[in-house]
Amino acid sequence: MENNNIKVAILGLGTVGSGVYKLLTQQSEDFIWKVGSKLEISKVLVNNINKQRSLAVDKEILTDKWQEIIDDPEIKIIIEVMGGIEPAKSYILQALKVGKHVVTANKDLLAQYGKELFDTANSQASDLAFEASVAGGIPIIRPLKQCLAGNKIEEILGIINGTTNYILTQMTYGQVSFESALQEAQRLGYAEADPTSDVEGYDAARKLAILASLAFQSRVTLQDVYIEGISNLTLADITYARELGYVVKLIAVAKHSEEGIEARVHPMFIPYTHPLASVNDSFNAVFVKGNAVGEAMFYGRGAGELPTASAILGDVIDVARNIVNNCTGRIACTCFYQSNHKNIGEINTKYYLRLQVKDKPGVLASIAGVFGNHDVSLATVIQKHRNENMAEIVVITDYVKEKHMNDALQIIRGLSIVAEVSAQIRVYSND
Repeated sequence: MENNNIKVAILGLGTVGSGVYKLLTQQSEDFIWKVGSKLEISKVLVNNINKQRSLAVDKEILTDKWQEIIDDPEIKIIIEVMGGIEPAKSYILQALKVGKHVVTANKDLLAQYGKELFDTANSQASDLAFEASVAGGIPIIRPLKQCLAGNKIEEILGIINGTTNYILTQMTYGQVSFESALQEAQRLGYAEADPTSDVEGYDAARKLAILASLAFQSRVTLQDVYIEGISNLTLADITYARELGYVVKLIAVAKHSEEGIEARVHPMFIPYTHPLASVNDSFNAVFVKGNAVGEAMFYGRGAGELPTASAILGDVIDVARNIVNNCTGRIACTCFYQSNHKNIGEINTKYYLRLQVKDKPGVLASIAGVFGNHDVSLATVIQKHRNENMAEIVVITDYVKEKHMNDALQIIRGLSIVAEVSAQIRVYSND
């Protein structure tokens, strides 16, 4: 078997790269039985070979020269854990073009340039595997491509960003402000120094673009996803949610109907009875609805060194098995439809609204009249006094088309009796 080793190269030795290195070396003796061949780390691409590292790595395999990897015909699998667009994109394309196979965790790259990457892989019958690009160690890519391939997927509902879920958990159960919860997330390493990608919803949107593309067999890119983050959420809204029987989560939603695909990421009121309501801290979960399987939920650690490395190593083993059995490229890109994309203004949903209004007779009737003129039906109304002159009104609507809601709110914001529309959050319902 020594002559049949499958050589791999790792691009990047950061948190995830280190986890991959650890798992590959720790399980080296098992690969003969799992794969039918040994897996050998031939090269690890780093920026600085001489950097002091806590991880013990044989310096003989470290390199800062990409050409040493791409020009080596014995290296069959490239594991890309560098992140970012460039040079990762160029490296992956070059590797695929010369017939190497690629395992990546790069959601940014796949969400923007997935078509180019998969077309290149298909042209060479090369494998391009990306389980770790969404939800860390939770298996969801392979189930959508294989286990659930016999279904028409109708809906995906997910908590796919651990940072925002941790922040919202702290706000809900710790009764702390967004700013305080964010600072704690940064202290624990859940949030970056610049948390914009997480808290403004971009990270979840990239992951949703990948999931929706797989689920609906039609290309969905980052530009097709409507995005709202959590930075404007307040404790007042978290408290009202609990009072009304909901919990607030940053939810990724993708649905497929005759009108087309809708893909959106935004805060949402989730009923306490829904399985996603109990997904807390940095955990992730993806809720899938198919015409045959019904409802299925995938739950676990959404990020971290070893959970992400677990997903990567699963892909490496899968690709290595394909190499051993001469069946690479057997699952090509599945985006064979060209579905329309639904504008956010055309979606139907329920809303939670919080308004500051003048405390005098007829105010509620005036506001209800504006809503009624725009086909907005009110299901729940709570009025609470704030001081002698102002009152706070909280509303839950029935289903309404988003553009009608926005038209109504534009008029309401202009009323002299309304000081402020303080919050506008969508509400989940499976009615």
